[in-house]
Amino acid sequence: MATNVLRLPDSLYNLGVSAVISNYNNFKNDLRTLPESLLFDLYHKLYLDKRLCLLSGEFSDLDVFARMLKVTNRRLHLLKSFQSLMDHDSRVAQDLALSYQMRCVGLNGCQCKESTIDLGLRLGGFLSDAGWFAESERVLLACKELCQSTDPTGPNLRKLLECCHKLLRTQAAFCQFAGAQKSYQLALEVVAQLQNLQEPTNLSGLFTEFSVLHFSRSEYDEAHRWSLQALRRVHNAPVRLAVDVLRQAAKACVLKREFRRAGLLAKQAVCLTRDVYNTDHPKYADALLDYGFYLLNFDCIRQSVALYEMALDIRKAMFGKVNLHVAVAHEDLAYALYVHEYSSGRFLKAREHADKAIAIMERLLPEDHLMLASVKRVKALILEEIALDTMIHNSGMNILLSKAEELHQSALKLAVATFGEKNVQTAKHFGNLGRLYQSMKKFQEAEIMHLKAIAIKEELLGCDDYEVGLSIGHLASLYNYHMKKYRKAEQLYYRSIGISLKLFGENYSGLEYDYRGLMHVYHELKDVEKVAEYQYLLNNWRLHREMHAQKEDPPLGLFEPALPLQTLAEQALCTD
Repeated sequence: MATNVLRLPDSLYNLGVSAVISNYNNFKNDLRTLPESLLFDLYHKLYLDKRLCLLSGEFSDLDVFARMLKVTNRRLHLLKSFQSLMDHDSRVAQDLALSYQMRCVGLNGCQCKESTIDLGLRLGGFLSDAGWFAESERVLLACKELCQSTDPTGPNLRKLLECCHKLLRTQAAFCQFAGAQKSYQLALEVVAQLQNLQEPTNLSGLFTEFSVLHFSRSEYDEAHRWSLQALRRVHNAPVRLAVDVLRQAAKACVLKREFRRAGLLAKQAVCLTRDVYNTDHPKYADALLDYGFYLLNFDCIRQSVALYEMALDIRKAMFGKVNLHVAVAHEDLAYALYVHEYSSGRFLKAREHADKAIAIMERLLPEDHLMLASVKRVKALILEEIALDTMIHNSGMNILLSKAEELHQSALKLAVATFGEKNVQTAKHFGNLGRLYQSMKKFQEAEIMHLKAIAIKEELLGCDDYEVGLSIGHLASLYNYHMKKYRKAEQLYYRSIGISLKLFGENYSGLEYDYRGLMHVYHELKDVEKVAEYQYLLNNWRLHREMHAQKEDPPLGLFEPALPLQTLAEQALCTD
């Protein structure tokens, strides 16, 4: 017998909204006279009812969408409904960007300029948050020109600086480094003008964007310097801005191998984001990705995978399936899974996420866009391991290795075109090709690639950097297992081990390969005592790894209370 379920009647307000939407064509001409909050509810009902053609027509009107941007407490709903239109091949983002550019042409009157500048800042920021960076940049560039046409008073300069801030964020995220450099230089000039006028300005958010730009270009010293400058000012920043300061400072510290400071900042960024935005917000996903980045680099790989999975779920729920934010989350998870499963050989899940990232990016980006270089590199690494682990002595192995080479070469070409040869990202691509050529038994070519990678990394990062140690270990493997240059391999393994112990300690996962490599070297050199010595060190390493694995099991502390910003900044800045 069916159970009677008590169904509460809908509110009169919701019934009214539904009635208006049901008779949309009758009320259409009068809707825009309604207050913003009521109009927003009506448009959201169009989204819920999947009447996306009607919603696209409304949102493509710049004046209408400008009013929706003012409903700040419904931002997540606006992001979701906007993305639903883009998923259905609407041109609403392009239409809004073009409409704004046209509006900026030939404006007369200070008041009209001021309102148009404010609209550009809101619209450009929204499009960036929504993952539509090209359209965001177009809006903000038009807004910047408008700002520069105003008198250089304190308030006008602050608007120009805010525009530079948003432009930097968009251009760095979209790898538009030439434009970002111009925005960076202009921002420095405006800061100097404001200081001459003695205008009070909190610069922590801007300095964070400076750090992001240098980070994206693999200029790690400058990224670190600007991130600490931002951190010193974070206690005076709005709390929502402080989240970005903490996140970027954590990432910059990771690459300088300041792990204690990075861990504190990364975890606190998550806690603060949780308190400010809640756990279904895209900003929370951003903080999880950055915490995952720290954990992955700190050799807590299983935990990093868990965070990347959480972040991807949040982004998919917000941005759907065809969005650059989602593509980047797929890529990050693919790489974390690749590292996590390196010893097991189970790479199919990693490959699935890499394929999804590439499919999204190829749909949304030009074929020569730099964002494709990174994800192609990740897929190439995965294909190489699948070929070696599951298709050894199989015709499919050479097919996969050739595909990996094609992807690596494409990624290298994109990186060289953007950065030139002397860049850490370019060096990584050389090193990846070196490993691949080793797998393909092209040993001379592999040696050339490894030596190139080492030379570039040593010049840019110093002789004791993690990246240098990684490439040295790969060259040692080539000399050891394939070229029979055992003494050269021995010295390289010593260097690699020294770097690993200095940076990570005795439980670092990468030490296994160096210890095994030295055991093979000494076996070939018939040095029995040395074989026994490194067998002992390998056994000792296993004990440390077991202890390390036990430390990974406790919760990540995602629900710890967030520290006051002043306290956090003081702790972080005094952490050695």
